Amino acid sequence: MLPRTSRRTRRLVQGGGAVAASLAVMAGTAWACPPEPGNSQTNQTASAQGEGQGGGHSGHYRRVDPAARKASEAIRNVRRVGGVTDAKGAISLMFIDYGHGRHKRTVMYATGQFGLKAYDITADPRVPKLVGQLNMPGMWETEDTDFDPKRKIIYLSRDPRAFGGTTATGESGVYVVDASKPESLRQITYVQVPAGHTTTCVDDCRYLWTGGPSKASWMPADWGGRPVWVTDVRDPAHPKVFKDPIDTGRNDGKTDYTHDIQVDSDGVAWASGRGGVRGYYTTGRHYDPLKKKWRRATAVDPVPYAGGGLDEATTNSTFMHNSFRAVGRTRGQAADPRAWGNGKLLYVTEETFNEGCANDGLLVIASLEGSYGGEGWRSTPDKKFRLHTVSTWGVAGKEGSDPVSTDCSAHYFDVRDGVIVQSYYSQGTRFLDVRDPTNPKQLAYYRPADAASWQPYWHGKYVYVADNTRGVDVLEPTYR
Repeated sequence: MLPRTSRRTRRLVQGGGAVAASLAVMAGTAWACPPEPGNSQTNQTASAQGEGQGGGHSGHYRRVDPAARKASEAIRNVRRVGGVTDAKGAISLMFIDYGHGRHKRTVMYATGQFGLKAYDITADPRVPKLVGQLNMPGMWETEDTDFDPKRKIIYLSRDPRAFGGTTATGESGVYVVDASKPESLRQITYVQVPAGHTTTCVDDCRYLWTGGPSKASWMPADWGGRPVWVTDVRDPAHPKVFKDPIDTGRNDGKTDYTHDIQVDSDGVAWASGRGGVRGYYTTGRHYDPLKKKWRRATAVDPVPYAGGGLDEATTNSTFMHNSFRAVGRTRGQAADPRAWGNGKLLYVTEETFNEGCANDGLLVIASLEGSYGGEGWRSTPDKKFRLHTVSTWGVAGKEGSDPVSTDCSAHYFDVRDGVIVQSYYSQGTRFLDVRDPTNPKQLAYYRPADAASWQPYWHGKYVYVADNTRGVDVLEPTYR
């Protein structure tokens, strides 16, 4: 349920968000390196809440003291060919095409603690040119920001820790931004949502699924974190948030933190978080293994497909951050589908920060076999269901790693032609050959001394890295 507020209060809060963003736009250039969300007390509270196992997702708030780190770097089989440093605080990137033929242009959008910045990469993809911005200093978290490529709309998730808030009492929601003109980014509206760490388009961007972070003070005491709330954005100027959450009971029957959603090429929405990864149909008619009948799936009432928890014997936590399933038009992007099947494997980031680099989050490759009958939804502490782990990979002790750094967790990744490129925070960006999923092999790495790699993206022949301290690095692999 939504927190109880009067209609007038809701209007003031939502209007205040819109006014604040509008004033920020008029204010000019955002801080080049804005502070962490909130003050030190807020950040300590966030860390203490421990969103992932062993402090887990609170790792986003960690800053490695440069004076305490050995000044080292390691680069192999890749070179930096460009980038932008005025996007310090970058968390996520998007690439949107405008026009056709010789009039086509491509704009890269960077989101982060500064808000939203638009860079034209048409003339030279190595040298992004700033053409527009929506300044929101102190914004958090905009991770894995999603957009509607047809309507040219960007959806910015607002975490309750944004602008000095806390997970217990802060406000969360989604900003709806008109990106039809990159030079004139315009906030269409802002809507409060009970969750706000990430938001993802489902059903062809007609709806949003918004999840995380840790629960608010008004939420049920037995929840471990925020599940998913659905927002109807068919009319982007008037979003409608549905009252009842989905993806509940994800952690062996306990409602817990749903971190992020990835939609595969077959339209299955994969929800990652504490307790594993579960996939849902959001359109079409499918057999529901829980209700034991055929029914129509919708974004508000999805049909369970497959997935479940990850084997604790092969991972360092139960907090799964994001995932990818190679299926349909992407079936050849990861392991060989002739040997491993079309969509039979799930590639998962485990994010956690424990004592010692070797105990931090891993890349996990798991089989979906045996999970198509609703097993991941029936799992209980007494009768646990777990996916079979095919392999894992972490940076600890690997070539190119900094032995001094304890900031070693896996983070977001992108996949192309059998190669995963994955961020590992201060351990940089790693290129892994996963054509044989039982034995991932490192092909290349890019770890500058001040790395804070959050999310990499294949685009053209380059990889663009959203680095929270460096801005955006444009990398060219040289291993082929």
